[in-house]
Amino acid sequence: MLKPSVGLALEGIPYIVIAAFATLVFAVMGWWPLTLLGLAATCFIGHFFRDPERVGPEDAEAVASPADGRVIKVGQAADPVTGEMRQVVCIFMNVLNVHVNRMPVSGKIELIRYIPGKFFNASFDKASKDNERNVVVITGKGNQRFTMVQIAGLIARRIVCWAEPGDKLKRGERFGLIKFGSRVDLYMPDGYVSLVNVGDAVVAGETPLAERRKA
Repeated sequence: MLKPSVGLALEGIPYIVIAAFATLVFAVMGWWPLTLLGLAATCFIGHFFRDPERVGPEDAEAVASPADGRVIKVGQAADPVTGEMRQVVCIFMNVLNVHVNRMPVSGKIELIRYIPGKFFNASFDKASKDNERNVVVITGKGNQRFTMVQIAGLIARRIVCWAEPGDKLKRGERFGLIKFGSRVDLYMPDGYVSLVNVGDAVVAGETPLAERRKA
């Protein structure tokens, strides 16, 4: 598995370098309005590709959020791999959120399936079926299966997945990112109770999304 640098996702470096170089050229040429615009763009891109460290939930059995953003759906939906109805939590990321995605549980990557598609607004329900997306199946403790879907959005045009089939990763580890606005859907097995509601803000690797149902 290719791991990103700490503090900044490696995928952002080319964008930052290009923006910074353009800003320097504008400054040398004395084009100050463009220089200020380039400086603002460089700062924005650096902010977008930030990759801070995170501390996981205290409950070792809790499911951690795979993405930063806001919850836009909590309910039942058909698993994109098996077709069975399962509990799902959908998280929308805007351009100001951290876009590095993290493992919701510790487990083994069983399947990664990239699906080409369209680029509707990721907050729409049809984005789960029509947009470009990357499906990741994880087998966790007790052979419980979680399906995580990275979904491109209206602005996002590039899904990155560092994980590979067979990788064994811990909860909270980085597994990928989506560039410039996107969404992540997490389908969970039976036996978990959701801890979030629509409209809640969540933090990747830190916010508990669900816990095991008490006996």
